[in-house]
Amino acid sequence: MHTVMVLGIGFALLGACLIAGHLLGATAGVGTSALVFLPLWLIGAGINLYLGVKTAGYTVGEELPIFLLVFAIPATVALLVWWKLF
Repeated sequence: MHTVMVLGIGFALLGACLIAGHLLGATAGVGTSALVFLPLWLIGAGINLYLGVKTAGYTVGEELPIFLLVFAIPATVALLVWWKLF
């Protein structure tokens, strides 16, 4: 359940970035904001990894596949948005 919630946060952040990009620069802004989302989400997914290791007691090896999943799904959507606009 926690993974689904974190993915929801990732998609919410992506949506916020895309809305901000649209308000600031129409189509070009949306494409750029999709790329800006990637490092922001990498940090967010990294924080989730850190919290899983430090507070939940998982090992890095146990958390790494979840980190990759949590990062990759919203990042793939962001890259698809960028690719479709440019």
